[in-house]
Amino acid sequence: MVCLISFTGQAQTIHYENELLWEISGNGLKGKSYLYGSLHSNDKRIFRMSDSTYVCMEKSNAVVLETDLFSLFEKWDTRQEDVKLLYDNQGKPYTGTKKATRTIYGNEDGMPQFLDAYFLEYCYNAGKKFYPLETVEDQLDVINEWAQPESGGLGLNAVNITQEKMIEFYLRGDITSLDRMMRANLSLYPGMYEDIIVGRNQNMVQGIDSMIRLNSVFCAVGAGHLAGESGLINLLRKKGYKLRKITATFSETNVPEKTAVRSKRTYTYVNDTVGVVAVFPGKPLELKIWDDHPYLVYREMGQGNTYSIEIIPIDGTLTLEEQAAIYIASPDVTHYHHIVQDDGSEVYEGLSDTYPEGLHWVRILQSDRNLLILKAYGGNKFMNSNRPNLFFSKVWFE
Repeated sequence: MVCLISFTGQAQTIHYENELLWEISGNGLKGKSYLYGSLHSNDKRIFRMSDSTYVCMEKSNAVVLETDLFSLFEKWDTRQEDVKLLYDNQGKPYTGTKKATRTIYGNEDGMPQFLDAYFLEYCYNAGKKFYPLETVEDQLDVINEWAQPESGGLGLNAVNITQEKMIEFYLRGDITSLDRMMRANLSLYPGMYEDIIVGRNQNMVQGIDSMIRLNSVFCAVGAGHLAGESGLINLLRKKGYKLRKITATFSETNVPEKTAVRSKRTYTYVNDTVGVVAVFPGKPLELKIWDDHPYLVYREMGQGNTYSIEIIPIDGTLTLEEQAAIYIASPDVTHYHHIVQDDGSEVYEGLSDTYPEGLHWVRILQSDRNLLILKAYGGNKFMNSNRPNLFFSKVWFE
């Protein structure tokens, strides 16, 4: 009776057939780790993860992914379309279309990060350790190899795997059907399945084996790597580990772990040397350009949005207005403007059009020693939203 009463207050749906989440134990492990099947997409439907997934994320002290996605921030813009803005008779920009801009991992109507990058964003925002199973170079080598003329110049785009069918299988947690789909399509080209799935699984299982002996980890890899004779589940069992499917449960109200995961939405960057504080959606990539003065960049790889800060040392000979004339390349039909903020500080802000960013919003501000150039850009919807200004408002000199 006590058990019955305790569950009446919270309705819960159970998907017994879902096989995306697995517990790893045994073989001398001090604690449990978890293996999760991901999908390289920012489609909002796949972000309806089970309560147990959030619990495992929170319980683990490290996150393991296929590769370090944030290392791609330096050069990789995931937008696949250029932004085209129109201007009214006062020079104010607007978009002539409501169409979401396409990206490599979906479009602007999806989540800001695609699922794997969301896990990495959470990892850093929560202060957890991160470990990659492969280098970015390793992954790109496999892709580039199949794009070469001697391989038929196929590229992965030639593989007839429909995104909608993959999502259908994924939402059911049907990793067996995902494995069959990958095998059937990749096997049309001799050696492709072996290179992209079998060989990489052999390498990844070695990395997982090493990492779970040191940490309790939440390991997320493409769901197509889990099932089958050559899948990670079977390979880990062959190494002596026990793998148990964790039942997918979905409650009407958020479990505490889900609330905790979703609350970790920002990363505060502090640089005491130059006296700068900036709040990003996640941990930015920090590149050194001017000695100890960094260039920071953070990309939302699902929607294709970019936020960056360049910190430049100055000698005070140029006014902020003169700096604006140098660093804000306004299109002919519009112009940047001067703003006095609530605390009395001054900034210049407006649209700029430069290579390689293309059209972007920019704000500049300066102290007696440093100039900050803040940039924010993305697709049609992002460029016509308040999100660039929300980012600008979260960067200041101490």
